[in-house]
Amino acid sequence: MKEKLNTQAVPMDAVRIEDHFWKPRIDANRQINIPYQYQQLHESGVLDNFLRINGNMKGPYAGPYWMDSDAYKWIEAACYCLALGSDAQLEAKVDAVITVIVNAQEEDGYLNTYFQWVEPEKKWTNLGMGHELYCAGHLIQAALAHYRATGKQTLLTVACRFADHIATVFGPGKLAGLPGHAEIEMALVDLFRCTQQERYLQLAQYFIDQRGQSPSRFCWELANLDLIGGGPEQLNPRFYGTAQAYDGRYAQDHLPVREQSEVVGHAVRAMYLFCGMADLAAETKEVALVDAMERLWANLTQRRMYITGGIGSSERNEGFTEDYDLPNATAYAETCAAVGLIMWNHRLLQLKGDSRFADLIELVLYNVFLAGISLDSKKYFYTNPLFSDGTHHRQDWFYCACCPPNIARLLASLGQYLYTQTDDGVGVELYIQSVTQVKVAADAVVTIRQKSDYPWDGRIQLRLALEQPTVFTLRLRIPGWCQHYEVMVNSQPVTVGVERGYAKLQRQWANDDVVELVLAMSVEMMEAHPAVRANTGRVALQRGPLVYCLEDVDHLLPVTRITLPKEPEFKVKFEPKLLGGVNIIESEGLVQPSLARTPIKAIPYYAWDNRKPGAMAVWLLKE
Repeated sequence: MKEKLNTQAVPMDAVRIEDHFWKPRIDANRQINIPYQYQQLHESGVLDNFLRINGNMKGPYAGPYWMDSDAYKWIEAACYCLALGSDAQLEAKVDAVITVIVNAQEEDGYLNTYFQWVEPEKKWTNLGMGHELYCAGHLIQAALAHYRATGKQTLLTVACRFADHIATVFGPGKLAGLPGHAEIEMALVDLFRCTQQERYLQLAQYFIDQRGQSPSRFCWELANLDLIGGGPEQLNPRFYGTAQAYDGRYAQDHLPVREQSEVVGHAVRAMYLFCGMADLAAETKEVALVDAMERLWANLTQRRMYITGGIGSSERNEGFTEDYDLPNATAYAETCAAVGLIMWNHRLLQLKGDSRFADLIELVLYNVFLAGISLDSKKYFYTNPLFSDGTHHRQDWFYCACCPPNIARLLASLGQYLYTQTDDGVGVELYIQSVTQVKVAADAVVTIRQKSDYPWDGRIQLRLALEQPTVFTLRLRIPGWCQHYEVMVNSQPVTVGVERGYAKLQRQWANDDVVELVLAMSVEMMEAHPAVRANTGRVALQRGPLVYCLEDVDHLLPVTRITLPKEPEFKVKFEPKLLGGVNIIESEGLVQPSLARTPIKAIPYYAWDNRKPGAMAVWLLKE
């Protein structure tokens, strides 16, 4: 049994990203995305809902009953930007939004504008779909981001008061309830980490332990639809079944979490629940929680995940169905689920120290997540199919606008995913040109300058700066997609052992030492599991971390008529003026039904639907 490697993420404010791929996206997130989403808080009615509670606005409630969370996620994203660099105008906007929120909180700490304005007599009656606890979780996360970025406790005080109110409602001897949409669990653990108040950790554990218990609180709600609040959907039978035939899978309420082995139900709910489980396990060291997550991770990655890292194949439940049910044209693969999958694997990486979790972060990040936002940072995908007939396009906003702020907060906090601090040194998790400082001994800090043209090229250089020679271990992740690699120290090839997926270099390092890692990037024709009926006789192209696709705009004939020959030859070429600068894959295909040869050009999946409308395909027929 492998000894556990103690790891923790190097915080985002200790990492400066400088590359040509991610930095422009991060800058655009700050300059375009964040201001645009602030505008949407006004135009969509999010802030109006708070103002109604304040007595400064009249009229009907605007939007879905989880609308508050849009404001909270925007604050969180904006505060991550503030943590990386001061911005007086942005901070003023954040403070203005927070003031509106502060003034809406009730004396007892309760805060949810839908129930305060529309159904004040029905608070905590619709836990299955009412999203009160979900919104509370996002409030807590926003408050923590604000406090850590600015030192101000304004929103943190609101969050603590609401968390304390929730603790008076739920728990042993109180309401035996749980959130239909997990979120608050990980927020409460983080609130405990910030405040060291054990009651928040205990409340998080209560909500996790309550899931899968019989009878479920949701059964009572199904039997009392006339008594619950929460808007027009209430508890639609397609989500939870009926009181007589309850099905808790939609909210992962079918079994206690420690007995679960299959990822089921709503994909975002599942990911947020698993994040809460990972955070709780990190604090309690409970083996049963970790074992359950290992089973769930294996089921997800081996049987219920798309090649792009997308998860949740069905629109019906916005989530999972059964093993190998992975249709391409109707793939749901919600962008929020991709964000949740990255967050969960980031936590697993710190719990277990295995590179497979960083591999999955990389896969999701460069493919399904990045597809969620247009190249000009102005439009978004809610869902991410792997085939389109040309009618699926990004939108500038949504009635349920959960995905845009989720994209914003992940881009703003990307730095935290690049490096881990281990008990004996530092691990490099993502190959993104950057600078960081990490403590590697009691009296030694190393500055690492990473240089690369990733994901287009597999050459990575790490230059180390140290005040005095220091012994520590440098771990370089060898991606699962990489078949051949070389490691050099000060231009000399070295033989390294691989442990947990990392090339392990343990030695005395000196100032200005240079480590080079060369990852061979070849074009691979990937095949799906034979049980994935949608991909029988098809292959997908992948190079490095990037999955590729064909679009009609690059071809004389529809991509649906193109087949790859038995032994295609591939040429990789960088086109600086195409789609912001991308490596394309060129080859020849066969046109159906004549089998005439035709040139083909594959582009990275993340970049599709940024030009003329037309069909797109990831999985291609092969002769």
